[in-house]
Amino acid sequence: MTEQTRSVEAPQEAAPEADTSVTPPPPAEPVEPVEPVEPVEPVPSPAGSKERRGLRAVLRWTAAVAVFAVAGAGTAYGITRMERSDLPGLATESDGRWEYPVLSAPPLPSGSPGPFAESNPAGAHYADLRALVLPAPRKSTEDKALQGKEGWLATKDFLAEYAAQRDRTELGQSLTDLGLRHIAARGWATQDGTRTRVYLLQFGTGKVAEQARAAFCGEDTVRYEVRDAHQSHLDTGFPTEAAVKNVESFVFAEDRPYGDGQVRQAYLQAGDVVAVVIQSRAGTAPAVPFEQTVTLQSQLLG
Repeated sequence: MTEQTRSVEAPQEAAPEADTSVTPPPPAEPVEPVEPVEPVEPVPSPAGSKERRGLRAVLRWTAAVAVFAVAGAGTAYGITRMERSDLPGLATESDGRWEYPVLSAPPLPSGSPGPFAESNPAGAHYADLRALVLPAPRKSTEDKALQGKEGWLATKDFLAEYAAQRDRTELGQSLTDLGLRHIAARGWATQDGTRTRVYLLQFGTGKVAEQARAAFCGEDTVRYEVRDAHQSHLDTGFPTEAAVKNVESFVFAEDRPYGDGQVRQAYLQAGDVVAVVIQSRAGTAPAVPFEQTVTLQSQLLG
């Protein structure tokens, strides 16, 4: 997968950083700034094609852009809001995207390499895993049940996402065998009734994390259904333009008919971390906030 970076006008005022109880480790050495690339122009294609659909999906929510800036030893992701008239083909009413606070990758401990540095073949994330979980968007209500103890979630609480007892037992044993180290999580609900849960599972190395991701899903199907989901399949509408370098993503959605509500889910692997993102809502779970959530979490890990 290739990294998708967009060149935009710098925001006049960055939103305040999200409050966190995690005490940051000592700052690491400065990193090189990321050079912006030219914005992607729509490529003419037949009406209704997957390519145009994917590009429109990216343009809908990337008005809340990630601006990369070097700040000391950390990389800050400034989430800004552009006028919808700045983007072609968009009306002025809301498209459903969420407003996130400024996202800041936590600084690394002194002398520790980044997860994808040549000197870090294990792909280890040395930053505090709890600080790598995507914060809740503004005007949402956090799920206190996922805060865990001192920010660490018990494995049984994560496994409760899966419907069948047999699946929970089998998956739990796989995680134990693979040496699961920690789970950090966050959940929230928005005013339209959408529920989001984000879990980060950390393993000993990137190779082990890759095996763990494979325990959750194949390339086109999930191995264990989460609660309230039936017949989840590969989400072919998820925009490939939203891919993040060094992050493998596998995205699924329930097909119709899906009963009282729809569930969307994604499994991401970045170095020694597997991220599980689950979003559900009565009726239809909108695609835009899901795409936005998955991509921003990928950026924090990558």
